[in-house]
Amino acid sequence: MTTQNPVSHDPVQPRTIIGRMPKYAAGKPPTEVSGLEAFKLSSNENPLPPIPAVLDAIREQVSLNRYPDPLSTKLRNALAGFLDVPADDIVTGAGSLGALTQILATFAGQDDDGVQDEVIFAWRSFEAYPIVVQTAGALPVEVPLLADGRHDLDTMAEAVNERTAVILLCTPNNPTGPILTQDEVDAFIAKVPKNVLIVVDEAYQEFVRDENAVDGIKTYREHTNVVVLRTFSKAHGLANLRVGYSVSHPEVTEFLRVGATMFAVSSLAEDAAVASLANYGQVVERVQKIVDERTRVVNALKELGWDIPKAEGNFVWLPLGANTAEFVALAEVQALSVRGFAGEGVRVSIGEIEANTRFVDLCRNYPKGSSLS
Repeated sequence: MTTQNPVSHDPVQPRTIIGRMPKYAAGKPPTEVSGLEAFKLSSNENPLPPIPAVLDAIREQVSLNRYPDPLSTKLRNALAGFLDVPADDIVTGAGSLGALTQILATFAGQDDDGVQDEVIFAWRSFEAYPIVVQTAGALPVEVPLLADGRHDLDTMAEAVNERTAVILLCTPNNPTGPILTQDEVDAFIAKVPKNVLIVVDEAYQEFVRDENAVDGIKTYREHTNVVVLRTFSKAHGLANLRVGYSVSHPEVTEFLRVGATMFAVSSLAEDAAVASLANYGQVVERVQKIVDERTRVVNALKELGWDIPKAEGNFVWLPLGANTAEFVALAEVQALSVRGFAGEGVRVSIGEIEANTRFVDLCRNYPKGSSLS
């Protein structure tokens, strides 16, 4: 006699944590306004296309019916020469976020004892942090930023306990913009136990011009518990291809490769990234154009009386607080999409020259942001 399972009419339910997790809000496209060219300044994208050699490499890729090299050997070898690090110290991922997800899946979560690991990070910072931390099964520990938009490293160090598994340092901090200095990161690392993994997220490293900024690669060389995150999405203009990587010592990479997502970087993305590295001088020229525009925008805002954090990424932060939604709506009327964080502020990417000029004009005519009004 066959015993049938009882039929349940209850709907399929996700893990309980899913209902408590914040939702990632991608930058919205701009609203079309008659008579105005629309610009998207909401996702920190590079407004310039990839360099010609990259476009050629993409056109030449014909092996789309084959799986890519799971180890991204060609790219890791190119990066090894570019960064002067062992290729075995590099683990690729689908953007720096994909690389971070692999790190958290490997080093933070809930072990057999049922106790959750803790992951410390500044807040507000990259909005995906609390999502990927909780998806991994770990407990997010958010430490408020200082008034100037910088990490409060002293409080972050005080938050470390026996359950701390990973600490995330975002420099320049997204969305506020300031960097961490080498001296303060060195002092912070000295306070943290060696069995805690410290991730230095340098997604915007190429845009930094502060000579005192932390050098993630230098820091990783000196500390076996430091991992560096970088990406080809921003400076190289390859956001759509999703290719990033982490750099860490063998004590870390031997485990990372176990938990890494197989075939995360396509051969198309790999060839594009290799071509971009081979012509890095052209990438630097394009990055400098964005930095020059950032300088123009920041100087204009300061002249208008705006008090904003120091911008070292490809974006600026307007700490508008309760006026955030109003400013976002006014930008929309001007065919500009910007990224608002409710009740906190607005992040505006450095885009095309016309877009940046229109943004400055909007700030000139907005009385609630300037201390001179």
